Amino acid sequence: MLDIKRLRNDFDAVQAALARRDAKKYDLAPFLEMDSKFRALKAESDDIKAQRNAGSKDKNADRDKMRELAAKNKELDAALVSIEAELNEFLTHFPNTPHESVPCGVDADDNVEVRKFLEPTVFDFEPKPHWDLGKDLGILDNETAGSTTGSRFMFLIGAAAKLERALASFMLDVHTEKHGYTEVYPPYIAHERSMFGVGQFPKFKEDVFKLEGWDYYLIPTSEVTVTNMHREQILDADELPIKYTAFSGCFRAEAGAAGRDNRGLIRQHQFNKVELVKFVHPNESYAELEKLTANAEEILKLLGLPYRVMKLCTGDMGFSSATTYDLEVWMPSYERYVEISSCTNFEDFQARRAAIRFKDGQGSKPAYVHTLNGSGLAIGRTMAAIMENFQNADGTISVPKALVPYMNGVEKIVPRK
Repeated sequence: MLDIKRLRNDFDAVQAALARRDAKKYDLAPFLEMDSKFRALKAESDDIKAQRNAGSKDKNADRDKMRELAAKNKELDAALVSIEAELNEFLTHFPNTPHESVPCGVDADDNVEVRKFLEPTVFDFEPKPHWDLGKDLGILDNETAGSTTGSRFMFLIGAAAKLERALASFMLDVHTEKHGYTEVYPPYIAHERSMFGVGQFPKFKEDVFKLEGWDYYLIPTSEVTVTNMHREQILDADELPIKYTAFSGCFRAEAGAAGRDNRGLIRQHQFNKVELVKFVHPNESYAELEKLTANAEEILKLLGLPYRVMKLCTGDMGFSSATTYDLEVWMPSYERYVEISSCTNFEDFQARRAAIRFKDGQGSKPAYVHTLNGSGLAIGRTMAAIMENFQNADGTISVPKALVPYMNGVEKIVPRK
């Protein structure tokens, strides 16, 4: 949520920042009229309250006038509630303002490459896409999933199911034992307030699965429930940064073009992910973003997967984002890099929506924390990248050395008997 005080004090700067995203789409001008009306009503209300307060101390006060003031006060309070709700509703549709370091651009073509790790994999044979590898090995079955559920679902069988489990354990171990995150296992269901708190609602309400008859939604990412662990709380500055990592299922109803995405593991309605979430002091949030991004990158490095880090431009960044780095892994079947993690600093945008604050010390006023999150990593996409980049000419798949202990010593995935 945009800061109303900031809008009042520096409206032109906020409007200019949003214009970097889309000058035509994000016009804040109506705010000025609504806020002017709100402040005029508030001034009138405060004046009447002062008159009532003075009259209550005067034994000779005109009772008829006091009743008139009371009625007017009630009327103004109702009007204030109404205009404040209108203001808040108006502002919920506006995204976060991009940090000054974010490059201007229209779409993904304008994103900026920051760094790369390894070169794209080169084969001396014709490589297969992971969906064909999985079918030939008997470990991926989208056809049966289609008959039991529908498109964009997948049965993982044998070594694939084991690899999924191994990746989750490996990522969680690295993030907890090496990077200092606290592991949590969150609910897969959230109510509307939690979805609003992280910026999923109202903009992306059509992209999630709702449970019929309930004010419940399947989470599109554990960012929703983990970030809301501290909703409406005031944290102690000494506790910051608070760092969580969570494994969860994720569910997305988003539509997409037909094609290779529907055949493999890249864009599924249901998938698993290990998430990283931080609550940090505002003065430290950009340093903490670099650390969080490096933590996600280390998983790819340990697995030996080629990837690059992209800084998203204003036209490609998410609704709640102030700054985002995308980690993109090399996928031979696509002959390009594919997003495997987004690492984002939301600054105080989510904290305002979820009322997450902190106090710097005794006597200090509560201030909003900065929240960060990133995938560490999306497990299905990591599996797809391993299958494609570590495939062999005979159709088998070598297991990355870092995962061999998690696969009970299995070094190569061979056809299932």
